[in-house]
Amino acid sequence: MPLAAILGCAGPELTAAERDFFRAADPLGFIVFARNLVDPEQVRRLTRDLRATVGRDDAPILIDQEGGRVARLRPPHWRHPPAAERFGALAAGDRARAARAVRVNHELMAAEMLDLGINVDCAPMVDVRAPGAHDIIGDRAFGTDPFLVADLGRAAAEGLLAGGVMPILKHIPGHGRSVVDSHHDLPRVDTDFDTLADSDFVPFRALNDVPWAMTAHIVYSAIDPDRCATLSPTVIAEVIRGEIGFSGLLVSDDLSMKALKGGLDELAQASLEAGCDVALHCNGDMAEMERVVRGAKALSAVAQARYEQGQHRLNPAPEFSRAEMEEELSSLIG
Repeated sequence: MPLAAILGCAGPELTAAERDFFRAADPLGFIVFARNLVDPEQVRRLTRDLRATVGRDDAPILIDQEGGRVARLRPPHWRHPPAAERFGALAAGDRARAARAVRVNHELMAAEMLDLGINVDCAPMVDVRAPGAHDIIGDRAFGTDPFLVADLGRAAAEGLLAGGVMPILKHIPGHGRSVVDSHHDLPRVDTDFDTLADSDFVPFRALNDVPWAMTAHIVYSAIDPDRCATLSPTVIAEVIRGEIGFSGLLVSDDLSMKALKGGLDELAQASLEAGCDVALHCNGDMAEMERVVRGAKALSAVAQARYEQGQHRLNPAPEFSRAEMEEELSSLIG
């Protein structure tokens, strides 16, 4: 079994040290960021080289391509997709049209990613935006209505799957109430369980059949006052797997984020012991990745089965050309 970890690399080309390290560690997959992306041919070469280190032609290669301010692929080489908020605004006038626009946008995104060898998108984000919350969510959210967020999140996930790219539902069980940025501090949400279940959890419950999901680095005091969701067996077992009913592959959010304290070996081990299937580390720092690898373990048989079941959901042959999708999307959103 591969290692239950997804790792990054430092730049647009693999160094000899990175090749040797990845070959020995054998992570499940990789994640790329703007630092790794120069032009289409370079990205294709990088994704081929990453997969060659682990000897798996279908190894997952992830990217954060939501649209708006969270888009690693941008002009001049790539289209810049709209932020989720734009589709939520469109839904205020025509919900069906907005859902169709979201699906087409994400199927087009899938075509753009597959062309580069990228086969997993860290989207859709179905956190419900809450008044007074930190802007880390902001216009990345489809809106404040959990049922609208669920509907548009469904369209996004189906668009990616139809285009042959695996979606990752995030940030389960909900990041929308955070009043601090988890990239820098550990958010704490003191909302009672019933309110969370009737709002924040709604989109995740409605989309609990999406094959992959990513945890939130947030403490929910009504559920586990001592540990954030990523590190909490209680949140993962009772809420993510229980109340929400998610049965797919569960990936931690980035372990190098400042919300988490402690050694990266300890964090990798703790996230997997809490119930995450895969530990994610993003920044490509070799010393940090070495610690993650020390703390991680081989992908479990259960996680491997979840991964394989998800692969069956992918459509390898998109129905429409990129030009056709671009034309339809333009007509839908103006």
